[in-house]
Amino acid sequence: MLDPIGVVKRQGASKLSHKTDGNSDEVEDCAIIGGGPAGLTAAIYLARFLRSVSVFDGGKSRASWIPKSHNHAGYPDGIAGHELLARMRQQAEQFGTKVIEQRVATIARQSDDFLLTYETGKRKFRTVLLATGVINRRPPIDDAVHQSAIDAGFLRYCPVCDAYEAKTAKIAVLGADGDGAAEALFLRRYSDCVTLLTLKESELQPVHQDALAKVGIEIVTSPVAEFDFSSGAAVTLMNGKKHRFDTLYPALGTDPNNDLALSLGLVVSGDRCLVADKNQRLGIKGLYAAGDILSALDQISVAMGQAAIAATTMHNDMRDEDGEAWKTV
Repeated sequence: MLDPIGVVKRQGASKLSHKTDGNSDEVEDCAIIGGGPAGLTAAIYLARFLRSVSVFDGGKSRASWIPKSHNHAGYPDGIAGHELLARMRQQAEQFGTKVIEQRVATIARQSDDFLLTYETGKRKFRTVLLATGVINRRPPIDDAVHQSAIDAGFLRYCPVCDAYEAKTAKIAVLGADGDGAAEALFLRRYSDCVTLLTLKESELQPVHQDALAKVGIEIVTSPVAEFDFSSGAAVTLMNGKKHRFDTLYPALGTDPNNDLALSLGLVVSGDRCLVADKNQRLGIKGLYAAGDILSALDQISVAMGQAAIAATTMHNDMRDEDGEAWKTV
């Protein structure tokens, strides 16, 4: 159908209702899978681009773990992760974003669109942003102890984020392999008391051992058998010895939430994260990514920047498809 200025319009492309329980044949503009900083930033941009936007949020954003972030610009006194997410969600919703507190079970290409299924229904979208993030591999402790230890600062996952807060502390790093050695060396700048622990037989190479010894990092080769975060970070080793630290950094790696991407046939990188082009496209028309699911520095500021690029690309790609974008011959 032609509008008054002769631009071809795609039927059902915008300003559609946000039903969460229907199996509607209507096609909305944008689905965002993931309700962390990347997903919510993209939602704010897209809603302000006058797009119909739905965010699917399974409630597992790693940002919610942060007791207080001091790296996030604009908050000189810091801001808790859950508060930041709440503010971002409020901002997205005030511009018309619909947040659906459910996980997407499947995603499938259907003609030129994407069909998403979730607990209470299925819906079609023109474009999809994957902002599904990664899952930290954790020490073997229960959820309540884990969260309590994070809140108290006895357990930390991101030296880039909060090593400043651990400066001069007695620090343990859990993960006696190359990644663990690298994290211990990073933290050595902040404290002269850094110890490398392991959950299994050490996989350190001589080059790792030499680098750690050079800067005075202790290597404990007996695996940890038990953790106690009731007051600091205490461990009992398999050999019966006990050690106590002010804080512990697990360096056990992460597992990307890449199942939906793999189901679409996307190829992942060596760390099993996704690889996007400079405009956050994933190589399938209408599919984009932002945040920790990508091979990049896992930081809120990076995720938000990627989300801004992705959202603008999504909007302009739809404008181009609808004949709204100016093209020179």
